[in-house]
Amino acid sequence: MAGEEEERKKKGFKLLGILDVQNTPCAREALLHGAGGSAVAGLLHFLVTSRVKRSFDVGFAGFMLTTLGSWFYCRLKNAKLRVQQRMVQEGIKNKILYEGTPLDPTNKPRPSGPS
Repeated sequence: MAGEEEERKKKGFKLLGILDVQNTPCAREALLHGAGGSAVAGLLHFLVTSRVKRSFDVGFAGFMLTTLGSWFYCRLKNAKLRVQQRMVQEGIKNKILYEGTPLDPTNKPRPSGPS
């Protein structure tokens, strides 16, 4: 039973046989946002114009635009997060490396005056 579940997790869900939705970052959220955008755009267009075919076209365009917009926004956010994480890791590494040495930026020189 546990082996089947692990196998299912490894296999994932492939969209059109190309995109592994479960293992690709941002893919699931982008598709869900696209489905919502499609429904809203198509339904609103239908309520305004009562044209079925044109409403389907508007819904499909809404799906494409919302999916791609959500995908790029999420990927950009993840890239910024990775850059921030890399900067923090470098800072921690430098803190460990230079702690207690004369090169430590938190070590302020004490004024040597008459005591």
